[in-house]
Amino acid sequence: MTTTPASASAASLDADPAFALHRGGKIEIRSTIPVRDAGDLSLAYTPGVARVCSAIADTPSLVDDYTWVSNVVAVVSDGTAVLGLGDIGPAAAMPVMEGKALLFKEFGGVDAVPICLDCTDVDALVETVVRLAPSFGGINLEDISAPRCFEVEDRLRELLDIPVFHDDQHGTAIVVLAALTNAARLTGRSLGDLRVVVAGAGASGVAVARILLEAGIGDIAVADSKGMIYSGREGLNPVKEALARDTNKAGHMGSTEEALAGADVFVGLSGSTVPEAAIASMAADAIVFALSNPMPEIEPSVAARHARVVATGRSDFPNQINNVLAFPGVFRGALDVRATAITENMKVAAAGALAAVVGDDLSADYVIPSPFDERVAPAVIAAVAEQARKDGVARR
Repeated sequence: MTTTPASASAASLDADPAFALHRGGKIEIRSTIPVRDAGDLSLAYTPGVARVCSAIADTPSLVDDYTWVSNVVAVVSDGTAVLGLGDIGPAAAMPVMEGKALLFKEFGGVDAVPICLDCTDVDALVETVVRLAPSFGGINLEDISAPRCFEVEDRLRELLDIPVFHDDQHGTAIVVLAALTNAARLTGRSLGDLRVVVAGAGASGVAVARILLEAGIGDIAVADSKGMIYSGREGLNPVKEALARDTNKAGHMGSTEEALAGADVFVGLSGSTVPEAAIASMAADAIVFALSNPMPEIEPSVAARHARVVATGRSDFPNQINNVLAFPGVFRGALDVRATAITENMKVAAAGALAAVVGDDLSADYVIPSPFDERVAPAVIAAVAEQARKDGVARR
C-alpha cells in the first residue's frame, strides 16, 4: 500500500498526474433545464414544483417519470475492501466510488451518486441503504468485505423493489463467464466439458462459481486460504457451506495446486501465487484467468507456455477482465425497463451478449472485447432488458 506523508504539500502531490486529475473530484451535478428568467424559475421550483409533488403524492410511481430517480444509482461502500488496499475507511474509499460513478455515466449513460458510509455493522448498513433507497432507481454495492457483503446484498434484495447489485461479485462473474464462453469456443469445447478450479472464495470467487454453475459448467472447485472447499470441511461459514454442497463433484480436498492437475480452467481471484508447475499440470488447451491486481497469480508470459488462453485483470495484457464491460450496461438495461431486481438470468444474458460482441474475430488474444468497443454497452443493455421482461421483473 502506497502511503503519502501528512506533511506533503499540495504542489508536491499535484506533481503526480493521478493527484492532479483528482483535484476537486471527478464528477459534478449539472442541470438538465435552463433557468433563464422568473418564468423558468417558477416552473422548476415554487410554485410549479408543488403541482408535481402533489401528483406524485397521489400516484407514487410518477416519481419515475418526473424526477431523476429512475435514472440514478447509489454507489454504496463502507470502505472495508477497497481495491487491493483493504479496509481503508469511507473517506479514503471516496476516490474509487467517484470513479465508479464516472464510469456509470461514461459507459452506460447512468447517473450515479457515490455514498461512503461510516458504519460496518450489517444491520446498520442495511437499514441505512433502505432509508436512502427512495431517492434511487438502483443500488450498486461496492468494496464491502466478505462475508458481510453476501448478507448485505441478500437482505437488501429482499427488502427493496429496485435492482441491488454487488459489482465486486457479479460484475466480475459476468465478464469471466463471457470470456470463458469464448475461450471454450476457441478450443472446441462447451462449458459443460470444462473442469474449473477457482482460487479465492471471497466476493468475486463465490459469484464466479455461482454464475458458472448457472451457465452449466462441467465441474468447479473453489479454494480459500485453507485449501479446497468441500462438504464436511470444518470451519466453513454459511456461504462456503452452501458452495461446498453445490461444487467440487470430484471431491478435491487438498491444495489448489493439486486440484489443478488435469483441470481445464484456472480462475485466480485470491491475491496468491500459483507455481508454473501447477499450470503445466493442467489439461491440453488449458485456460488461465489470473485476475488478481496488480500482480496476477502467475506471470502471463509464463502461463502462456502451457495455456492456450491467458487473461488478466490488467489493461497492459490481452484479454482484460474488466467489470466496466458489465455493470454500466446491466444497470442501464435494468433501469430502462424499471426492473425490480437483477436476476441470475439477466446476468447470464449480459455475459452472452458480451461474448457475442467478439464474434468471428475470436483468437487466443481476443476472447473478450475492450471496454472502449462501442458495441459493448448497447449489446448488454438490450440483452438485460429483454431478459428482465422474460423473467417478469420489468415494470415497463
